[in-house]
Amino acid sequence: MKQSNICPRFEKAISLLSQRWTALIIYQMVSGPHRFCSLQSSIGISGKVLSERLKDLELKGIIKRDVIPETPVMIEYSLTEKGYALKPVLNEIENWSQSWVEVKSAEE
Repeated sequence: MKQSNICPRFEKAISLLSQRWTALIIYQMVSGPHRFCSLQSSIGISGKVLSERLKDLELKGIIKRDVIPETPVMIEYSLTEKGYALKPVLNEIENWSQSWVEVKSAEE
């Protein structure tokens, strides 16, 4: 059986976006900068996992971490140009989900 060759860049991109919570974090940040606690509450993710994902996304150049020197210190996370370039992709996934993904009610 002949194996198809998958583009290594595509494979790496899918691997990144398929990490649990990663796409949801990026999707939340499309609307603008967020603080850690607002991301955590809007997504429903544990602090430990959110911290890991944010560090990974920062290392990959998808988000940036801004320290605002106030008392107390405030930290905001926002998308970089590279991260913001994912907006059309996430919008299309949202459109597709509206047409094709069924959400079961709590009663089912």
